[in-house]
Amino acid sequence: MTKNSKQIESWSPWILLVAVILLWEIICRGFGVSEFIFPSPSRIWTQFWEFKEIIAGHAWRTFWVTMAGFGLAIVVGVLLGFVVGSSRLAYAAMYPLMTAFNALPKAAFVPILVVWFGIGVGPAILTAFLISFFPIMVNIATGLATLEPELEDVLRVLGAKRWDVLMKIGLPRSMPYFYASLKVAITLAFVGTTVSEMTAANEGIGYLLISAGSAMQMGLAFAGLMTVGAMAMGMYELFSVIEKRTTGWAHRGSQGE
Repeated sequence: MTKNSKQIESWSPWILLVAVILLWEIICRGFGVSEFIFPSPSRIWTQFWEFKEIIAGHAWRTFWVTMAGFGLAIVVGVLLGFVVGSSRLAYAAMYPLMTAFNALPKAAFVPILVVWFGIGVGPAILTAFLISFFPIMVNIATGLATLEPELEDVLRVLGAKRWDVLMKIGLPRSMPYFYASLKVAITLAFVGTTVSEMTAANEGIGYLLISAGSAMQMGLAFAGLMTVGAMAMGMYELFSVIEKRTTGWAHRGSQGE
């Protein structure tokens, strides 16, 4: 891949974003779309700047709650993934049950969590956890369970025990899967927190969305949505950078000349 191609590729998301915003603005202005129905980007920015302190306060609450739930999801997801991926019996017994649990709508858990923990950070943290731990578990389990039998046989012949194979070969081999799951899970965690805040909180971006919608301030509501998207994108990019620095060996074929 040439230097110019790499530069174009790195700038392509921003170019597309600017193009979408311009098209959005043109459509809103050209067709006279009411801001109470679908606000233009300029109106969203005006509302964002006008209420920037309020948005910042709600965004911080959503961010740290999401990080708490996401951290819990990493711990539980890695442990369950290791258990499921390291044992054929555990894989056969647990994987179908975890898949069935993941199919349940997590928003339905919010009222139950409110009864158990009350309105506040508890339901939001647990909703973020419930919606984000499954991708981590699946990817860790997949990385361990798909270890080539031939490689494992060779290592066994050389005297390696099952634990040695898992720790020295299986886990490092699972790292690309792990980082891929983090990039998916962090976006889901923000969704879980926001959904919970819309139902069982008195602060946070989810609460802001409900309040802005009730007051017919669609520009403020969209500003809240954009804030959540920006936070999720920022964390996604952070994990992408960490992934490239720690597992570059797994992506050497896509690095170009």
